Amino acid sequence: MSELPRVLHRRVDIEGVEVFYRESVPAHADAPVLLLLHGFPTASHQFRRLIDALGSRYRLIAPDYPGFGKTVAPASFEYSFDRLADIIEGFVQHLGLTRFAVYIFDFGAPVGLRLATRHPEWIAGLIVQNGNAYEAGLSEAAKGFIALRPDHPGDEETVRVLLTPEGTRTQYETGVPDPSLLDPDAWLLDQHYLDLPGRQEAQLALAFDYKSNLTHYTEWQAWLRKHTPPTLITWGANDPFFPEPGAHAYRTDLPQAELHLFDTGHFALETHLPEIAPLIADFLNRLPA
Repeated sequence: MSELPRVLHRRVDIEGVEVFYRESVPAHADAPVLLLLHGFPTASHQFRRLIDALGSRYRLIAPDYPGFGKTVAPASFEYSFDRLADIIEGFVQHLGLTRFAVYIFDFGAPVGLRLATRHPEWIAGLIVQNGNAYEAGLSEAAKGFIALRPDHPGDEETVRVLLTPEGTRTQYETGVPDPSLLDPDAWLLDQHYLDLPGRQEAQLALAFDYKSNLTHYTEWQAWLRKHTPPTLITWGANDPFFPEPGAHAYRTDLPQAELHLFDTGHFALETHLPEIAPLIADFLNRLPA
């Protein structure tokens, strides 16, 4: 049985935001670094099992964004994807990271790709898991959701349904052939954080700002073509929001990307960690020093 890693749980102030993060302490100080960027509606705890699996060999760092998990933002914080990226950019600079791989999942894709275009020198490689950057990767349901507007009657209520316990649970279970593989504590913990004061308003703002990400797609695709980062794609093929074509689309600009599809939904790590963790370890081992 492999030794479980030592995991630190810390907080750091970035522009008045108290950012909570998890960080593994690997056996070797020069171990590869992987920045783990979570999605909606979860937080850094979505990577808890991956950190247990790989944290003794690699330095895994998983922050919570403002509006998620244990991170605390002031009431005046303006929620947008640009601002989430600002905070994570400051977080990376505070930790003194200068070269690392980044795992982008769901909301982590627009956050991580903003970092990449701002600081291409930081990015040693990409691990993409149901993190979209192409119009081909948007389902009809996703397109309908992105089209919602705060000033359109009924649209706010549509978003709020997604923030209910049933909405959160559905995101975990849809597309999963065997729901017994899912840890029910995962979505219940997500719901706990969604129900904290001010969190629903934060999520409403981000939901209505999601359309801003589409305006960056051509920029991100150009960045991928220019910099051709080593890329591993591990994708839940039955994701109702970001379906399988979004995984294949990356190979338009990154033909050498390694692609693995799994018979599961949005949260592929919840059901396929035993298959995905070795792929990540092999990928990190092959990155240039």
